[in-house]
Order: sequence, then C-alpha cells, then structure tokens
Amino acid sequence: MADQNVPPRRPRDDRGWDGRQHHTSDSYGDPTASASYGYDSPHPYQGGYPAQGDPREQYGDGYAHAGQPAPAPRGPQWVGPEGLGRPAPARPAGAGLPTLDDDDEPGRKVGRRKAIVAIGGTAAVVAGGAALAMTPQFRSLFGDEAAADATGSTVTDGTAARPSGQQPSTVRTYTEQNESYMGSRAGEALKKNAPTGGRTFSGPAAAAAETKVTVKTVLAKDPILHLARRATFGATPAVVADIKRQGIDAWIRGQLDPDKIEPSKAELKLAELPTQTLSVQQLRDQRDKLNDQGAQPEREVVDATLARQIWSKRQLFEVMVDFWNDFLHVAADFDGGEVYRTSFDKDVVRKHALGSYPEMLVAANKHPALLIYLNQKDSRKDAINENLARENLELYSVGVDGGYTEKDVRQAAMLQTGRGVDDKGQYVLRVNQHYMGKVKVLGFTHANTFSIKDVNNPTAKEIAAVDAAIDKYITYIALHPSTAKYVAQSLATRFVSDTPPKSLVDRLAKSYTSNNGMIKPVLMTLFSSSEFWAAVGQKVRRPMEYLVGTYRALGVSPEASAKNDNGDNKRTPFARGLRQIHDKLRELGQYPMGQPTPDGYPDVYVAWTSAGTMVNGWNEAGEIVAGYRTVFTYTAPEKLVAKPPATAGAYVDALSMRLVNQKLSTREKNLILGVAGVPATAKVDATFNGAITAVARAILASPQHHLR
Repeated sequence: MADQNVPPRRPRDDRGWDGRQHHTSDSYGDPTASASYGYDSPHPYQGGYPAQGDPREQYGDGYAHAGQPAPAPRGPQWVGPEGLGRPAPARPAGAGLPTLDDDDEPGRKVGRRKAIVAIGGTAAVVAGGAALAMTPQFRSLFGDEAAADATGSTVTDGTAARPSGQQPSTVRTYTEQNESYMGSRAGEALKKNAPTGGRTFSGPAAAAAETKVTVKTVLAKDPILHLARRATFGATPAVVADIKRQGIDAWIRGQLDPDKIEPSKAELKLAELPTQTLSVQQLRDQRDKLNDQGAQPEREVVDATLARQIWSKRQLFEVMVDFWNDFLHVAADFDGGEVYRTSFDKDVVRKHALGSYPEMLVAANKHPALLIYLNQKDSRKDAINENLARENLELYSVGVDGGYTEKDVRQAAMLQTGRGVDDKGQYVLRVNQHYMGKVKVLGFTHANTFSIKDVNNPTAKEIAAVDAAIDKYITYIALHPSTAKYVAQSLATRFVSDTPPKSLVDRLAKSYTSNNGMIKPVLMTLFSSSEFWAAVGQKVRRPMEYLVGTYRALGVSPEASAKNDNGDNKRTPFARGLRQIHDKLRELGQYPMGQPTPDGYPDVYVAWTSAGTMVNGWNEAGEIVAGYRTVFTYTAPEKLVAKPPATAGAYVDALSMRLVNQKLSTREKNLILGVAGVPATAKVDATFNGAITAVARAILASPQHHLR
C-alpha cells in the first residue's frame, strides 16, 4: 500500500518561508486578539487534519509539513461513518458548538436552534429522499428529536476484502475511498434511491427532455436547475437565466470552451494576489522580499481558486479543476508548495482540465511540484524511490484494482529513475542516474537501452530519447482500460451520484478510450446520458461546496464595502477576504488542494457527515447574510427580494425562490416561520419584522441548499 513508501521528513531550506505574518484581520476569531503565526507557531486553522483522520497515522510523517510540529486538532469537523475524524479538543466551559443565536427566547413558541436544526437536519440526512440518520453528536443538540443512527459500518456486498467492507482509512485510491464510505447503512440507503440504468441521447437537451426523474427528492425536477447545480458551484439567477436564454446545448458548449468566456471582475482582481503572477524563478529570487511582505504563495493559490469558484463565469471549467485537484492530487501545503504549487495549478491542472488526461499526467510527471511531493527527485538507479511510480499506478491511472503487481511498481520505478529538479528549480533528466535495461509494466515493454556516448555529458537528442521512453509509459497507463474505468467512475460520482449506475460508467469509459483520453467528449457523453438528468438530488454538497455556494446564492460582490476599514496595509480588502474564506474552510475541513496525502478528498456524502461542521457552516451563512465581512459587498438581506410580499408566508416563498430557486415544503416553511415567531398570515415589512437575517439563514440550512 502507499503508506509503505511515504516520503521521508526533510529539513526545511534554511532560508525557509518561516516567520510569515498571519494578520489577525483574516481571522474568524476575536477581532481584538493580536498574534502572528509562523511555521513554528501554527495559525489556529493551519495544517488542520483532513476529515479522514491524522495523515501521519495513515501515511506516516512524510506528508506532514517537514520541520513543523503537529498542529492542534481542529474543533468540530466532518467525519466518516466510522468516526475517523480526530475528536474535538477540550473546550473552555461555555464554548461548545458555535451558537445558532438567541435560542428559546421567552414567549417564542419554537426555539431558533431547534427550528434550524430541524430544517438543516433534513438537509444532513436526506439525499434524494433516502433518510440518513444523524450522529449522536448531532442528536445531542436538541434531545431525542432525531432519527436513529444509520451511519454504522455494514458490508453491503458480502465481501470483506472489497473496499465496501473496509474502514476508509485502510483504502487508498480516490474511487476506492468513496466505495469504502458507501459500505455503511447510510450508503446502502443512498444506493436504493439511485437510478440504475439509462441510455445516451443525441445531445444534452434531448436527454433532458426525454428523461423522467423517478428518484425521491426534495429538489424541483427542473432540468435547467439540475444542470446549474451540477455544472457550477451553485445556481445563481444569472446562471439560470443564461441557460434559459442560450438553451442547454449551447450553454454546455460555451462552458466547454472557457477561453471564449470573458473574465469576471473578481478574476481581474486576482492581480491583487502578488505571488500568482510570478514564475517559479521569480518566487525563488524574491523569497526574502515575499517573506517580509507576509506573502504566502502556497496559500494565495488556494485563495485564487476560491475566488474563481465563487465568481468566475467559467464555472464548468472550475468544477473540473476541482475534480482534477482531487484525482491528480498535489497538496498546496507540502514542503516546496510555496514555490511550485502555483505553477502546477497553471501549467498542469488548468492547462489540461478540459483537454487530454494523458497529456496532463505526462506534464505532471515532469513538474517539480509532483517530483518533490512524491520524492521522485531523490530516485536514482542505485537508490530507487518507489513513491511516484506507485501513485502513478494506484492513484493517478489504473487504480489499485487495475491489475498491476508489486513487480510492476518496481519496474515502473526503475524506468522513471533520473527524473528530478535541478538547482534552478526546473525539471531535469539526469541520464547518468537513469536505470538502463528492459522493463515491463502492465503489458508495456521497452528495451530502455540507448546509444549514449557519455552518460555524464549526454546530448540533447540523447536526453530526449530517454525522456520519450518514460513519456511513452506514462501515456500507456493513462490510456489503459482500467484508467478509463477509473476516470469514468470518478466523473460519474462527481456529476451524477454517490452510487453511479454501471451503465453510465461503462459508456463514459468507452468514450474515454475511443477519444484517447480527451475529456470534453467524455463530458458530452455524460451530459447526453439519461442517468445524469435522472439523478436530481443525488449529491450533497461537501463543506467547501456549501460555503462557496452560499456566497454565490447571496450574490456577494468582490468589491470592498463602504464600511471596510483596511487595517492591513500589506494586502487589499479583496485579498484579505479570500484569506478569511480560506481560513474558515480550513476550520471546516475542506479547501482547495487541502488534503495532505495524495489521495484527494472523498466525493461521497457519507464521508462528510458531522453535526459540528454543519452547525458551523450554518453560522457562517448567517455571518454572510448579515454582511459582517466588510472586505466584500453584500446585498442587505431585506433587499434580497426586490419587492417583498406583505405577508410572512408569501415572503418566505419569495425568499426561497431567490436563494434556492424553488419554494420549500409546507413543513420546512412552517419551521422557518417558527424561526421568525410569526404565522404565515402575519403582516411583515421588508426586514421580516427584524427577523430577515434569521429567516434567510434558515433557508440556507434547508436541504434545497445542501443538495447539488
């Protein structure tokens, strides 16, 4: 397994990136507190553990920040069905979970906490109508009103050796990790509600028109809304209007050609993140200056990604960038990420996100970020490191069940020797460190012998010949039938359901193979399939998707509000605001490029069930509704609906249409009216008689906002 060959801990460069200032204006904690955090004094959210547990326990110390003490465990986080997340640390008396607000005020019939928990509880436990009961931690928030726990582990296929019968911590690949989580009782409930088969139509619009949605779901069975939820980070009035105006086919074609889509205001403002326009060489040369400025390239690349997720018009492209960041995963916070991760984002992931996966994998295997992250730079013919060779097979191509053996891993590692990073931080192939001799991996064979006059001083042509042999192998595994199935399974899990039908996976794999690993044709096959359009309500947002979707739903602007007091003369309000979102997501347990280990984040709901993070997310939604983050401009909650109705019930309907694009059920509507403490017929003003923030936040806790 991958944890048997983890990168060793490496001492940090003496010149380091230590002593950076994490300005308190970025913190979500006490604004009056003052502290600075370097690598030896972690930010409260810095380097938090992923939802699946301590990476050092799963993969060894290799993927931790070298030279950095283990950070204190986070507070509430999203954990898997087996309780794999670290337990919450002891808190001072009265700290507990974040307060939902004035609960059980005298005279209020329904306490706001109980009402919101009841609303959001549905969101937490309903995916397409399949009841997934809450954790004991969640039930403790409001007594005995929750259903029984349904997240215990059960082998659903009867084979303990399969991933669905294993603890998620014992499996490694992206899809295998997902399968292991779905082996719970909750996962079984989801499987029973998922579409089982389908067919491909002439195009997406035809598939949408001909597909009948039969699954149980609380979401409106509107194909335009379904497309907007799945192909973007959140349906907005502008996106829905664009799809209606252009038509489904034209909108998808436009999204698949992102270079022709104009940049948004926020994307133009990314120039305010100074390190994002610098090359690797410039980042190396300006290291001391950037340290003095408190700049953090490995964090700014995350900040920039979040900005694009929230505000870019190239939404399908950003969804695919996020997909590849989990599939071909290189953490931002590895030792070297401060110099190389921005380039990996630009030159590998974004360059090929809608292009050729074989070309992406070849480019990744020549990029310093991956070569350093998985220690390939240390692999030479007399001291072979297997890390990258193993992960190329196990994680980035055929998968753990793809048919390779330990001998294949060793043969691949021998073939890849000599690849590394030179003193200037650039890719280099050292021919004198390359193993020569025949290799065979998964049916790929190569003599791997070359006519080189002087291995210590090879010509450019001789180097290119060796390089081409390695590239040929990487391309071979990227086009392997097992890789086609692996990519297809992962895409179907991302866009369709946690338990995608085999019929769809098979068709996507066939499209991948027949198109030589080109991604656009595979996506067109997916969007032209009835399984996609039948799967309304079959995906639940992960923490990052929930928070990003909330910013999009509320129409937050990247411009600073008039109330902003820029207390940080080193960074603009926009840059500070992005860091605030980034830090909050670290607290919630998911952020772009955040998984320390190379397997990426799981993409199934059962892996992310946690009461604490759910409540934390709802509270943050309340903060956004109230416009407390003055680094951005927010629509006042009383102005979210242009012409608010005069009665409470009609106002809830109008506000629901504005925020989640559909009316809520009668039960949910009554719970929200209970939050405001008024009946449906009560007369209300634009502020909902002072309760508009609480009402909007409650709608954002509904299943209609949690599902995508």
